[in-house]
Amino acid sequence: MSFFMPLLSAAAVDTATKSMSLWERMTPPEDISVHGHLIDWLFAYTTYLNIFFFALVCAGLFGFSFFYSAKRHPKAHYTYGNKKIHVIVATIIGLSVFIGIDMNITRMSNNDYIGVFANWPKEDENPLKVEVLAQQWAWNFRYAGKDGVFNTEDDVVYLNDLRLPVGRKVLFQILSKDVIHSLYFPNARRKVDAIPGRLTRLWFQPTKAGDWDIACAEMCGTYHYRMKAHLTTYSEEDFKRWMDEAEEKALSVNDPENPELFWGWRWDW
Repeated sequence: MSFFMPLLSAAAVDTATKSMSLWERMTPPEDISVHGHLIDWLFAYTTYLNIFFFALVCAGLFGFSFFYSAKRHPKAHYTYGNKKIHVIVATIIGLSVFIGIDMNITRMSNNDYIGVFANWPKEDENPLKVEVLAQQWAWNFRYAGKDGVFNTEDDVVYLNDLRLPVGRKVLFQILSKDVIHSLYFPNARRKVDAIPGRLTRLWFQPTKAGDWDIACAEMCGTYHYRMKAHLTTYSEEDFKRWMDEAEEKALSVNDPENPELFWGWRWDW
């Protein structure tokens, strides 16, 4: 069986989207990464606390409007809200929002970044290394071939088609050919800007085999909406079979005289 399957057509994607329920459209896409739950938890924490304080404000607004309506209090009572009790209540509410939401989010996100997302895979962990070149309006993905060196004749290079193994850390180096783009994996909860002249990095570890979307999260021009790529995750065994087949194909079709093929770079840790 060949692993070189065509990407889903636009019509197929549109049909799949229409078949989704309202709840599926409102909830985040399925998480397929080891640490995606950290992003989901931070988002949920922020959302629920904002809903709580929003409900509190609405209760006060409508509650006071009801209890102090003109029908109940025909004679208006004027206050400037500058009494000691007013200042204390406002300060307590303000500090609760600042500490409970802003500072706590800062603490959690800082811990996650330092302890997880900035904990880059080491060489002895044997991560899969992929070079990504963004351009208007497509994603180019490059794997080192059998020689393990990037930007040589046996590299496996694909356009808008990324294949990854499940259970193995994947380390990306990203560069842009023209303007700023943003490599976005919705199902892995990860994204990073692709910047001209500057390498950026990103890593995650897939946990489930399947077909997923890749998008550009940065407005990059007229056809920004076309920058959709496809991610396929395989078991380690299936990925190895695909890579063996892809390397054989690369050796037979790569033209060493074509300068457009050699857009890669030396891999630096």
